[in-house]
Amino acid sequence: MSIRIGILGYGNLGRGVECAIKHNPDTELVAVFTRRDPETVKILTETAKVYSVKDAEKLKDEIDVLIICGGSATDLPVQTPEYVKYFNVVDSFDTHKKIPEHFANVDKAATESGHVGIISVGWDPGMFSLNRMYANAILTNGNDYTFWGKGVSQGHSDAVRRIKGVKDAKQYTIPVEAALEAVRNGENPELTTRQKHTRECFVVAEEGADLARIEEEIKTMPNYFDEYDTTVHFISQEELNRDHSGIPHGGFVIRSGKTGWNNENSHVIEYSLKLDSNPEFTSSVIVAYARAAYRMNQEGQKGCKTVFDVAPAYLSALDGAELRKKFL
Repeated sequence: MSIRIGILGYGNLGRGVECAIKHNPDTELVAVFTRRDPETVKILTETAKVYSVKDAEKLKDEIDVLIICGGSATDLPVQTPEYVKYFNVVDSFDTHKKIPEHFANVDKAATESGHVGIISVGWDPGMFSLNRMYANAILTNGNDYTFWGKGVSQGHSDAVRRIKGVKDAKQYTIPVEAALEAVRNGENPELTTRQKHTRECFVVAEEGADLARIEEEIKTMPNYFDEYDTTVHFISQEELNRDHSGIPHGGFVIRSGKTGWNNENSHVIEYSLKLDSNPEFTSSVIVAYARAAYRMNQEGQKGCKTVFDVAPAYLSALDGAELRKKFL
């Protein structure tokens, strides 16, 4: 029996989730919910239907897991606690500093409703988070480093697009090469946020918009740009479409540490990703965690979870015997 999936929001992430469902035979897309006119939203799955977001609650008995594909800036803090009242849910909330607050809000609603809500799923937070945790558990005496890019950050791009006067935008996160090399060499440098990355924005402004105000709002935006050296380029829509249509990303999680009685031996753990499509990879992670949310709820679990709370076996379509034979 397939796990019945609903998608809330049909942007880059929602379309990626639809593709990921196609490649997971134990899952099935039932419905896409949109804030747009459902008649204007064309999906690829012939057996699924598009509904207004206002109708989501009516389908609560037909959907096992709702994947919420809104933005972290304003959508998910409201949507995830609301929809976990009616569904098991998974989201990709990625404002790291606000995760504890988001967790508490979702946990309260999920516990009361008896559902499982898995938040902050993707590659960072998500897969990178797991690798940071594993590396810390293994090399207890060491230092952590996370580098992102070069690539397009969906969350940061979305935050820029929400600024008044911005018509469209793409934001690239770029590692500082000297910092990355020092870490890989086991030098254990002390690096500030500003020393590890730069940010570059390509912005299409509305006609007559105050460009100086837009640039200032970007560079001073808390939790997104205020701690980074940020460059803002104003370009035409044609240039953005021509030169910045892709959504690549990637990055590195590195922990360097010491072992031995006198810390005489050095070790470096590195996990890296190189992604052609940030949203499609994120979506693939999310669908695996949707499987986990369904299984955990079937066992009677409820409340908010993160990737730290989900046993790896819950993510795979294979059973325990197959996992031990194939991967152990």
